[in-house]
Amino acid sequence: MSKELVEALNALESERGIDRLVVVEALEDALKAAYKKQYNTADNVEATFDDKKGNISIKQVKHVVLDDDLEDEEIEISLSDALAINRAYEAGDEIRFDVTPKDFGRMAAQAAKQVIVQKMREAGRQAIYNKFSDYEDEIITGEVDRQDARFLYVNLPGNQEAVMAPNDQMPNERYHMGDRIKVLVNKVENNAKGPQVFVSRTAADLVKRLFEQEVPEVYDGTVEIMSIAREAGDRSKIAVYTHDTDLDPVGAMVGQRGARVQSVVNELAGENMDIVEWVEDEAQYIANALNPSEVTDVIFDPANDRAVTVIVPDNQLSLAIGKKGQNARLAARLTGFKIDIKSESEAAASLDPTPAATAADENEE
Repeated sequence: MSKELVEALNALESERGIDRLVVVEALEDALKAAYKKQYNTADNVEATFDDKKGNISIKQVKHVVLDDDLEDEEIEISLSDALAINRAYEAGDEIRFDVTPKDFGRMAAQAAKQVIVQKMREAGRQAIYNKFSDYEDEIITGEVDRQDARFLYVNLPGNQEAVMAPNDQMPNERYHMGDRIKVLVNKVENNAKGPQVFVSRTAADLVKRLFEQEVPEVYDGTVEIMSIAREAGDRSKIAVYTHDTDLDPVGAMVGQRGARVQSVVNELAGENMDIVEWVEDEAQYIANALNPSEVTDVIFDPANDRAVTVIVPDNQLSLAIGKKGQNARLAARLTGFKIDIKSESEAAASLDPTPAATAADENEE
C-alpha cells in the first residue's frame, strides 16, 4: 500500500503535472475524515502521510491543563499525567499520541484512491481549461455533433465539446451532424461540472480572424482592421488602414480578382463584405463607410460631436440608406457616429426660406 501510494504520487507529478504537496494535503484531510467517521472521535486528530516512505500515522492532540481544570479527557490531559510522560511539559502545551489503528490500511487505501481519482479529474479539467483559454478569440475547426433547444454542440480537437447558443448561430445556415465548421472561441468557463467552451459564428472577430488567414498583410500587421460592423449572415462592413503609402489596404483585402474576400464570403455562407478605407479625417471616413453610395457633404452637429448629417445626391439616397436602413445602420456602427442622411434637395429645402415666409417678412417691413 505505502509503495503504491508513493508511486501514484510520483506519476501524478511527472505525468499530469500535479503538485504532490497539494495531493498530500488532500490525502491527509481524507485520512483524517475517514478516521473520524470510523471511530467517531473529536476534531483533535491529525493525519500525516510521509510522501517519501509512504508511512501513514494518525495522532490525537491533547492540551495540557492543570489537574483541577481537567474537563474532557478526549481533548485534554492533566498536568500530572503529562509530567509522567515528560518532566518538561507545562500547562498549555500540546501532546500528540499515536492512535493509528492496525487495520487502518484498507481504509487509507480507499481514501487515497478517492483523492487520487479526484485530483486526476481536476487536473484533466484544468488542462482542458488552460488549453482552450489559449484559443479564446481564435478560430478553431470543429464538427457538428447534435442540436437541442438550447445549444448546437460542436466537437473540437481533443474530443472537447463546445456549445453554440442560438444568437451565435448564423441565421442563414442550417447545421447537420458531421458538418465541419470554423468557429470563434469567444468564452471559456471553468465551473463545477468542468470546463465549458462557448463558440460563435456571428461574432465580429470571426470575420477578422478569417481575413488574417486569407490576407498575409493582415496577419503580419501591414494592414490593420480598425473596425467591423456585422449583421451576421447578411452583410459586414470592415474599415482597414495601412502605414505603407505604397499599399492599397482595400485592394490587399479584396485580392486579385476578389479571390481573398471571396474565400471569406464563401466561409460565411455568402455574407456580403463591404471593405472601406479608414482615414483620420472623420468626414472622409464617414463618407467611405457609406460605400457604395456617393456623398456630397458631411455636416457635424455642433451640439453633439458624435452626430452628423450626410448629404447625398438625390439618386443616391436609397443606396446610402440601404435595404431596411442596413447600409446607414452598419456605417453608423462602423464609425461610431449617429448618421442622418438627407438628399441634396431635402437639404436645400431645409436651408431655403419658403415663399410664404418671405412674403410675411416683406409685409412686416
